[in-house]
Amino acid sequence: MKLSKTDSNKEDQNIDLALRPTKWGEYVGQEKIKNNLRVIIDAAKKRNESADHMLFCGQAGLGKTTLAYLVAKEFGTGVRTTSGPALEKAGDLAAILTNLGKGEILFIDEVHRINPIIEEVLYPAMESRKLHLVVGKGPSARTLSLDLPPFTLVAATTRENLLSNPLRSRFGATLRLNYYGVPEIKEILSRSAKLLGVEIDPEAVEVLAKASRGTPRIANRLLKRARDYAEVGSGKSIDEKVAKNTLEMLEIDELGLEPQDRKLLEVIIKKFAGGPVGINTLSAALSEEKGVIEDIYEPYLMTLGFLQRSSAGRIALPAAYEHMKVKRPSELI
Repeated sequence: MKLSKTDSNKEDQNIDLALRPTKWGEYVGQEKIKNNLRVIIDAAKKRNESADHMLFCGQAGLGKTTLAYLVAKEFGTGVRTTSGPALEKAGDLAAILTNLGKGEILFIDEVHRINPIIEEVLYPAMESRKLHLVVGKGPSARTLSLDLPPFTLVAATTRENLLSNPLRSRFGATLRLNYYGVPEIKEILSRSAKLLGVEIDPEAVEVLAKASRGTPRIANRLLKRARDYAEVGSGKSIDEKVAKNTLEMLEIDELGLEPQDRKLLEVIIKKFAGGPVGINTLSAALSEEKGVIEDIYEPYLMTLGFLQRSSAGRIALPAAYEHMKVKRPSELI
């Protein structure tokens, strides 16, 4: 039976959940953050209190949600999960807060997208565990104040700069996740392959790790596609050839650059002589939203040393010319 696209996506999501670490020992990388969390958690346990509210910052797929669930497991409590866009009205947040159990974790993903009106409800809840509700309208309106049980808000964001200062200042700990190194991604791929029951050669692990953009979620996605390729082909283990053919099929190069990444660099280099070029101009040239360029493409390209942001605009660096196999203007003279 052929799976529909929706069924296939659900299957991938289920696999992603199965691959998610459930113990601290299974969580690879981000050592500084794990050490900081260890101190926060152990101190809170010693005082028999809820931990301080925490803010996890970093690109998508780096493990922010996983950390939230690991924190909850350490406290032996549940997690209530929502996201900034899902909280459309103050009543949505009020309903969640009033149903929290003692010591529970409230995880809000994409917290930078919370409506400012809803933020006003969140402030007293975070500071003094109070929920202020306005009942009625006009002159007869009155405010009710409800006590909330001790809880910990764990929030995640890919755009820390979009958080309001009042909200950011109410978190007791702000932890920034970085891209993973190749050795860490290789360890993650090896663990995931075992969980999936897939045999994979060390050379194939190396190929996929280098193309994973330093991101565990992408590494696992490439592993699943390589597994598919191997099963459709010979049905044998994933070797170096299968890994490379998988990347070629997905139009991903050896450093993990996808067609739109290369197009971005090509536009800057060939159309704008290497830059600087403003983000609005770049957005129009690529027919891409500014937010997508800033959130998805640029962070990794800057990590590779291919791109630089300046007050005048985006500039392609020498490493980008080398990777794209294009001569720099100085080399043409």
